[in-house]
Amino acid sequence: MTNASQAPITVTRHEIPVLDSTMSYVEAGTQGPTVLLLHGNPTSSHIWRNIIPQIAPVARCIAPDLIGYGQSGKPDIAYRFADQVRYLDAFIAALGLDRLVILAQDWGTALAFHHASCRPQSMLGLAFMEFIRPFADWESFHQRPQARELFKAFRTPGQGEKLILEDNIFIERILPGSVLRQLAPEEMEAYRRPFPTPASRRPILSLPRELPIAGEPADVHAISTADHAALRASTYPKLLFSGDPGALISPQQAREFAAGLTNCRLVELGGGAHYLQEDHPIAIGDAVRDWLIAIGIAQAPDIRGRQAAAC
Repeated sequence: MTNASQAPITVTRHEIPVLDSTMSYVEAGTQGPTVLLLHGNPTSSHIWRNIIPQIAPVARCIAPDLIGYGQSGKPDIAYRFADQVRYLDAFIAALGLDRLVILAQDWGTALAFHHASCRPQSMLGLAFMEFIRPFADWESFHQRPQARELFKAFRTPGQGEKLILEDNIFIERILPGSVLRQLAPEEMEAYRRPFPTPASRRPILSLPRELPIAGEPADVHAISTADHAALRASTYPKLLFSGDPGALISPQQAREFAAGLTNCRLVELGGGAHYLQEDHPIAIGDAVRDWLIAIGIAQAPDIRGRQAAAC
């Protein structure tokens, strides 16, 4: 569909108390279904900035900064997957969110799958890309052998601390290296800003060590296995995006995965690695908007906007 107008979309930022800390989020749109946008590591709600304006004309968009990320608080916790679940659950409860569409990438998908597994009655739909799943072995974890070796180092005591806490390699190398275009200086600064010190980068270090690879960590592996079983059994609408060559999933793997789900549409975006939102924001936003209309939970507006107000 082609937008009929360039009318601006107002995006506002808010902060609410959550458990022993605070969580920050951006919001846009007031009508239609609620779309919860969940980012991954080491990004923030900033990664959705060019996608929200495409969706907000037909839906209420809420994009939180996960605990420890973006402008959310950094409490003294381990930042394990279970901690992220705990804080996100409390965030959803604090906002009184019930029936949801979730749009997610990277660790945001693990949170989305878990929410859907625990509360299937709340799911209006799920759109996802570059997703976390139980990886049988290291060879199935990533498309690039070099990335596998780097993540093995992240999970090695001492090496991970040096690479992520001290050298800030996830922000300075992995993030820009997983986007096909060159991120502008102001875009990189937005991603650097939440992590100015080694101590502030502890959340970034924790999540690579939580990846369920070859059965470890055992608790995360068990949760992810159960969540994916629930995903395969679910019937709510799904929308899967893939990039070429991708990072966590190749185009062929995405086709096979989509074929194994009920009520799942696959959108092949073309060239892309891990952070598909940075290479294909308009295509993702347009596809989600049109999908929401097609599955009958949003109405096509007379006027749609693309430009977001600063937040």
